[in-house]
Amino acid sequence: MTKHLAAYVATALAMLVLDALWLGLIAAPLYQQGIGHLMAPQPRLGVAALFYLLYPLGIVIFAVAARPAGAWRPTLLAGALFGFFAYATYDLTNLATLKGWPLGLSLIDMAWGTVVSTASAAGGKAALGWATRA
Repeated sequence: MTKHLAAYVATALAMLVLDALWLGLIAAPLYQQGIGHLMAPQPRLGVAALFYLLYPLGIVIFAVAARPAGAWRPTLLAGALFGFFAYATYDLTNLATLKGWPLGLSLIDMAWGTVVSTASAAGGKAALGWATRA
């Protein structure tokens, strides 16, 4: 149980740090330009906290803990696919249902979801390996 908690904490921390950098330094102007008219003046922190608690759990369950010890390639592939499909669900649904949702923003967001989920899975896998050896 402790090793899975370590994997979860590392996954969540990686996700939070990378997403904060992405949203704070890189993507903010893209989102403002593409969907600024839809954005709330302030983010709903409770909803954001729920996402940052649940999404890393999904990565741990489907990518990190579901792979054998030392199986880095399958873990990273599962993390990438988890991120791609999760972000694609969001972005493609928005493209299908929202007037004026930008295709370019969706493609960038789906790529980001793939990258951040892969990196977060790597952090979780490293922590799981460390906790298993400790």
